[in-house]
Amino acid sequence: MTMPFYVAPEQQMKDRADFARKGIARGRSVVALRYADGLAFVAENPSSTLHKVSEIYDRIAFAGVGRYNEFEALRVAGIQQADLRGYTYDRADVTARGLVNNYAQVLGGAFGSAHDKPLEVELVVGELGPDPSADRLYRLGFDGSVTDEPAFAVIGGAASSLAGVVRDGFDPAAPLAQALRLAASALSDAAGHRLDAHELEVGVLDRTRPGRRLFARLTRERVAEAVRPA
Repeated sequence: MTMPFYVAPEQQMKDRADFARKGIARGRSVVALRYADGLAFVAENPSSTLHKVSEIYDRIAFAGVGRYNEFEALRVAGIQQADLRGYTYDRADVTARGLVNNYAQVLGGAFGSAHDKPLEVELVVGELGPDPSADRLYRLGFDGSVTDEPAFAVIGGAASSLAGVVRDGFDPAAPLAQALRLAASALSDAAGHRLDAHELEVGVLDRTRPGRRLFARLTRERVAEAVRPA
């Protein structure tokens, strides 16, 4: 009779964390940051159809890095949850915090499960409040950890180096063009070359938009105009 091979729980968790980090490190990064009129989400993404930044609900946006099929499934689940809650109760009852709590449970459950592999994703969920003091940015790790980011959030393989660049130039009162130039510059540093507009995906939650749906996806032309050196 063969004896089962024993691995200490601490080593199992370390191996699972290393596995998830390696998968995430292969993905291109995303920068989410505040600007004067809302929240901007900027991703290195040359694809015009496979989006990393998307609308979840009226005032809520989502960005993911890592394995596309995994964060896309989480995005769709978030939309379904938001739609159901908004229909059952009230649209005002749909909040980023509620979505983040569910995402954290899914990510944490997969990470701690002995039978499933951890999800190789990191997420950012942002919500626009009626005024800047009520805006929210949450960063979620592959293990279900949640961080409430007061100014900006960076996810992806080069997050640590990107965060320093964004921190040095960050201004919450900056116009959108300035915020996009900062994010594009940081992503370019991580990529090792200047990223053109067609390599950037940009979505914003814009407080000045009419109506209740405040998410907008910027065209490549508008991104090119915004990131052009002043």
